[in-house]
Amino acid sequence: MGVKGFVEGGIASIVAGCSTHPLDLLKVRMQLQGENLPGTNLNQQNLHSLRPAPAFQSSSATVIPSKSLHIPVSTAQPQPPRVGLVSVGKRIVQSEGVAALFSGVSATVLRQTLYSTTRMGLYDVFKQKWTDKDTNNMPLTRKIAAGLIAGGIGAAVGNPADVAMVRMQADGRLPPAQRRNYTSVIDAITRMSKQEGVTSLWRGSSLTVNRAMIGTASQLASYDQIKEMILEKGVMSDGLGTHVTASFAAGFVVAVATNPIDVIKTRVMNMKVEAGMKPAYSGAIDCALKTVRAEGPMALYKGFIPTISKQGPFTVVLFVTLEQVRKLLKEF
Repeated sequence: MGVKGFVEGGIASIVAGCSTHPLDLLKVRMQLQGENLPGTNLNQQNLHSLRPAPAFQSSSATVIPSKSLHIPVSTAQPQPPRVGLVSVGKRIVQSEGVAALFSGVSATVLRQTLYSTTRMGLYDVFKQKWTDKDTNNMPLTRKIAAGLIAGGIGAAVGNPADVAMVRMQADGRLPPAQRRNYTSVIDAITRMSKQEGVTSLWRGSSLTVNRAMIGTASQLASYDQIKEMILEKGVMSDGLGTHVTASFAAGFVVAVATNPIDVIKTRVMNMKVEAGMKPAYSGAIDCALKTVRAEGPMALYKGFIPTISKQGPFTVVLFVTLEQVRKLLKEF
């Protein structure tokens, strides 16, 4: 209890965050697929389905040979085709290099240090206080409540690093002239403060807090609950097998619960705001409505494959590392 819980949670979170960072980057890139890129002029109809204009539309009556038929160039450029996890990864490596898979890793370290250390530590504090002394168990409702509170506070603390991480991960998809080219998380936070104001560091904070509350509650509560059920029923002993099983199940639960919020959060945080220009989204609700109208409801589950691909390993590494760190620090 106390500082020890924060240290254990922080170490486990940083290890898990860094080891799964490339998957998180792929998730961000896939969540931004279909979004109107800067410099394009897509209307609502074009956003959903663009088709080339018939080649015979012309003000001239002259017959054009079939070999010379072409699609007229329009200011409304069609969206690039949506691609899967492997294809996105391949394109990033080919166009930006292998190192691009770790774009924003410094922000991940800072985010885990601020956000996850806080939420893991606070959850541990609540768990110690709210656990029934007679049964040595904490009811599921209390686990959920502890996760909601701990996640919300942690997200508020770590939001600046979260915004920086999203921007650094998404930067490579922009045309070279429009990239922000942050050199580190400190550079990103410093430039955002100077160019867009300090409040920009908390852009999308309502989404971050909501996602973190739901994510922490579903992740930590489901892990503890599933682990307790496995041990109570005698399916497995308290060892690596139990930790991996419970953590992978928890990863699936949190992926399903948080993906829609994560998509909106990613788009709002990545939004480029320029002086005198109207922002693409006025807020989270506006972003959600525009996304659903333009791309359909399932757009809220864009990036789900990399989300579950990331959440599974992340949650496994997180809790397996946490359990090992607890054993190492047990005597302290």
